[in-house]
Amino acid sequence: MELRSARAMLWLLVWAAMLCTCCHGRFVVEKNSLKVTAPADLKGSYECAIGNFGVPQYGGTMVGIVVYPKANRKACKSFDDFDISYKAKPGSLPTFLLVDRGDCFFTKKAWNAQNAGAAAILVADDKSEPLITMDTPEESGNTDYLENITIPSALITKSFGDKLKKAIDNGDMVNVNLDWTESLPHPDERVEYEFWTNSNDECGPKCDSQIDFVKSFKGAAQVLEKKGYTQFTPHYITWYCPDSFILSKQCKSQCINHGRYCAPDPEQDFSKGYDGKDVVVQNLRQVCVYKVAKENGKPWLWWDYVTDFAIRCPMKEKKYTKECADSVIKSLGLDHKAIDKCIGDPDTDKENPVLKAEQDAQIGKGSRGDVTILPTLVINNRQYRGKLDKGAVLKAICAGFRETTEPAVCLSEDIQTNECLENNGGCWQDKAANITACKDTFRGRVCECPVVKGVKFVGDGYTHCEASGSGRCEINNGGCWKETRHGRTYSSCTNDGCKCPDGFKGDGVHKCEDIDECKERTACQCKECKCKNTWGSYECGCSGSLLYMKEHDTCISKSAATEVGWSFLWVIFFGLVAAGIAGYAVYKYRIRRYMDSEIRAIMAQYMPLDNQGGVSNHSHHIEM
Repeated sequence: MELRSARAMLWLLVWAAMLCTCCHGRFVVEKNSLKVTAPADLKGSYECAIGNFGVPQYGGTMVGIVVYPKANRKACKSFDDFDISYKAKPGSLPTFLLVDRGDCFFTKKAWNAQNAGAAAILVADDKSEPLITMDTPEESGNTDYLENITIPSALITKSFGDKLKKAIDNGDMVNVNLDWTESLPHPDERVEYEFWTNSNDECGPKCDSQIDFVKSFKGAAQVLEKKGYTQFTPHYITWYCPDSFILSKQCKSQCINHGRYCAPDPEQDFSKGYDGKDVVVQNLRQVCVYKVAKENGKPWLWWDYVTDFAIRCPMKEKKYTKECADSVIKSLGLDHKAIDKCIGDPDTDKENPVLKAEQDAQIGKGSRGDVTILPTLVINNRQYRGKLDKGAVLKAICAGFRETTEPAVCLSEDIQTNECLENNGGCWQDKAANITACKDTFRGRVCECPVVKGVKFVGDGYTHCEASGSGRCEINNGGCWKETRHGRTYSSCTNDGCKCPDGFKGDGVHKCEDIDECKERTACQCKECKCKNTWGSYECGCSGSLLYMKEHDTCISKSAATEVGWSFLWVIFFGLVAAGIAGYAVYKYRIRRYMDSEIRAIMAQYMPLDNQGGVSNHSHHIEM
């Protein structure tokens, strides 16, 4: 037994050497903001590190008061033993329990705080150092409570913790706001996330929690992926064996490709069960399943494969084999030959391009630190911290969408509350047309003027929204005045706004009043005119046998109008006749002139004309 423990300890040292050798990046502590609103001398924003357990409220905020217990200040024991309760009373703010670091696991402190009624726990560091990530314990002892921790947790620096304690000891009420709204980037309408996991099912609570998560989250993940809301990528951690240990028994049993890709022994016992290299090969197979499925346009089949493999091929039943894996692959309709080609030869002394890419991806880039904790979820290039639970993870993914672009699953009652249901979220609305500017998002309501049936509303979204452009009058008459009387309808809606039509006056929005043209003497004002006002217009008549001419606003005699009409027609008739005679005379004259000129020309060719003077006309006679 001692020899086995010594071997395990030796291998842990080797494994630590591998970890230190291969990781040249950095570990990034994921943080959220803590804003103190009172007392005045502490007012401001402070950073705190998100614990890797419980349920951080990604995309949201929590407001409460900080309490520092008078007893059990490290929260390593149940507060029931000290008859202390922090359960919120009706109308009171939630309690954020401040405790000291040390003497027990962070998770134990959170569990005791939660059972005492605290809404969140703040752990004050006991030394002056940069913030670290509070993680779950590796031991598989009595830690069943881990999955039941639901309150968020945060580690604060020693100096900030001392300030809080001093303020509380002085009797000040310390009000704080825990803010996770910017803990995850939310740039667009698609969330990209990675899940760093392991096919090993014998590593205790962490292995149990990650396979339980895969089983429970599979349905939601596949729906999000199929509809294009998310882009998911699985990853697996491996390390390489240091050169000085490559020929050792440990490296040979835990590594493939001549020490390039290694994983720890599943049972941490080299004398029985499966070896680390078996885990590496199965990890590689799961990566290749994803790659082949993605090439076939079905990347979500990875969730089915991992779930079925965990159920059908567990280590405890000695089924953690290639044969069992192939049977799962075939049942999903995947090409196992393409997957085998992707896996390659684990015994060859050269790099495997798939596992090499996985090792490169472990190193952090940009805002994402190195991946050193298993399991790890990375959402929009930020490492998720908190409970690996379907609801908690779905909340975090939903926090990664830009406002108003979240899928419907993010707006369900199980995920968040609809702020538009109460007082319309304080936004503008038109109850008559059932139109509102309130848009429910995962991060809270947004007051934004809507687009209805292709018509865009413009305004501030809070107090005013108005339809604009063509077609605006089709939506609740563009918000303009409209009224029907005696079968006639008038509207003030135009493409340019609300303007009362002719015959009305008013603002065009709330009312348009009929103009009394008769009373205001704007029409039908001639001496003989008789004016009668109508809604939106007027009627004008004339006394006796007179006829009203609206264009001239005057009355004329009907007989006079007839005489004038006949005279006008006779004038036109005689004018046309005269024009015809004149035209005919001109025509005759022009024809006669033309004919005369033609006759003269012909005669000039055959005989001299009398008027050709200066030409001798004497004959010479010759006698015979």
